[in-house]
Amino acid sequence: MSYALFPDDVLFFQRILRADGLYAGNLDGQWGPKTERAAKEFEKLAEEIRIKTRTYDIRSERSLSTLCLKAQKEARLFLGRVIDGGLNVRIISGTRTYAEQNALYKKGRFGNPGPVVTNARGGFSNHNFGIAWDIGIFTPSGGYKADGPEYEKAAQKGLSPEIEWGGNWKKLVDKPHYQLRQHFQIAELRSRFEEGNPFILPA
Repeated sequence: MSYALFPDDVLFFQRILRADGLYAGNLDGQWGPKTERAAKEFEKLAEEIRIKTRTYDIRSERSLSTLCLKAQKEARLFLGRVIDGGLNVRIISGTRTYAEQNALYKKGRFGNPGPVVTNARGGFSNHNFGIAWDIGIFTPSGGYKADGPEYEKAAQKGLSPEIEWGGNWKKLVDKPHYQLRQHFQIAELRSRFEEGNPFILPA
């Protein structure tokens, strides 16, 4: 099951597993016995987190499953607080591989159609390290609301000391964005992730 999370980038998944302290093998991009064992443990621990919190809609569950374990826990608790606060909210984006981030970066650039949706290339977004998620606000009939005061209300209801909100950023306000609070700048975070060094503070 976990293999389906990042089927085109085993190395990326090994780095996620290493960040959670589950994989001690080589970061070689090969799906061997050590990766298999670590993936099964990842699934087991993720399921324990789900059981201790609650189950959400299919899209939220898919996005949650891509996050590092500590982020899964915090994002699930966050989502519960926001829903209990009366908002129809889903987690619509979780972890992205570098390739997925680069594809997103190309939208609205280099002659590609559509608006620009991100200023971050692969390796320059917190979504690339298993620690960030985006929410969407929906109407009772299921319509998506890209903006509105509900996003501020979601932050009021859902934030905790463990979570940073993109709506509080000064340079690039990103109200749908949440992430684990970090103590590393993006360059060091990327280096730690790629080299398999710890960067997630204990829960």
